[in-house]
Amino acid sequence: MPSSRKPRTMRPSLRRALVIVATVPLAATMLTAPSAAADPAAAQRSTAELDRDERKMARNLDIRIRDRRLGGRVSGVVIDAASDRRIWGHHAATALMPASNVKLATAVGALTVLGPDHRFTTKVVHGSGTLTLVGGGDHTLTTRDLGALAKDAVASLKRAGVTSVRVRVDGRLFPRPTRATGWKRGYYPGEVTPVRALAVAGHDVMDTSLDAGQVFARLLAQRGVTVTGGVNRGAAGARDVTVGQHRSAKLSRIVRRMLKVSDNDIAESLLRMTALGAGRPATFEGGTAAVRTVLSGTYGVSLANFRMYDGSGLSRATRIPAQTLAEILDLTVDPRHSRTLKHVADGLPVAGQRGATLGPEWGRFDTAASRCAVGKVRAKTGTLTGAIALSGMTKAQDGRWKVFSFVENGSPANPSATKDALDGLAATVNGCWA
Repeated sequence: MPSSRKPRTMRPSLRRALVIVATVPLAATMLTAPSAAADPAAAQRSTAELDRDERKMARNLDIRIRDRRLGGRVSGVVIDAASDRRIWGHHAATALMPASNVKLATAVGALTVLGPDHRFTTKVVHGSGTLTLVGGGDHTLTTRDLGALAKDAVASLKRAGVTSVRVRVDGRLFPRPTRATGWKRGYYPGEVTPVRALAVAGHDVMDTSLDAGQVFARLLAQRGVTVTGGVNRGAAGARDVTVGQHRSAKLSRIVRRMLKVSDNDIAESLLRMTALGAGRPATFEGGTAAVRTVLSGTYGVSLANFRMYDGSGLSRATRIPAQTLAEILDLTVDPRHSRTLKHVADGLPVAGQRGATLGPEWGRFDTAASRCAVGKVRAKTGTLTGAIALSGMTKAQDGRWKVFSFVENGSPANPSATKDALDGLAATVNGCWA
């Protein structure tokens, strides 16, 4: 089962300088070295360049990657940030199902195309006795926000002497289909809602547009305006007058929220809005094409063996190598892209920090092997049935920053045990589990 809503109750082609982000300093470089399996001689030369601490880390990773809890299909890579040296790799170019690590690509695409200061607009227009709630792709819209919209709309109606209206919703911004290739029926609406341009945050319903309209209608009634008939779908009229407007928080803040709690609905909305910003249709195909263009065309990330079908990582058809995930993470701390992409690094959950997917409420970094890395690792989690991933960054024992990505598919172990093993690998990169 995907793990993005309810926590457990228990339990490098360019050199660059170190970058400090937020309260935790982070650094990385673009990954260009081939996998050890593809070029053993290069891997041997790389190993000869490692310092004592790095050699120890690599030896420990070689042992711990064989942990039975990880199963037989596991890949990983570790890169030294400042020198571009590859510290360790294991089938790093093998494409596996990355689960929610896909959100890293989605975030980079959205921030690059739309910009970190971008805001999404939901508006209410009036015409011919009808109020139309127009969706703008904001999946952080709350009931409180709708209340403010209702207040503004009612004030405008009263000034015009209007006391009774019909209500409809306009969600044309996002066309069908509302469900991606590779989504299991059991995912919605609990893990993800069918993607629409209008939704109330936290409302797990099959039709988010009608649900938002119904909430809006009730709020109008509470403020003394009579709503006649039920809430229907319809297009806002060309001559309708805007009587209320809500603008979301900046995209940078929304991205951080999405990553920390792994919000699938926000991810899918961002994918559609990225498509629109890039001049493409607001579909899954348009969004993933826009992200691919950003990654390869703008930043030069290798898309070999890269297949992406949604923005959240719920698609079981998606395949991305650990090597590519590391390259994507590397971008987020490149000083040339700091203003745009630092928000991805800022949004990574911190090991042991409550309120994010690496917190103790999720049973993460709470074993004897990994507890030492609490507060020292930032990483994006990913969990689907048969797929668990962890990609992030940490400062190692040699005092240098490392970028890592670990992805496993098909382990027969209990998922909690597999996550513990991945946390142990991250602690190994940090060096606290020596």
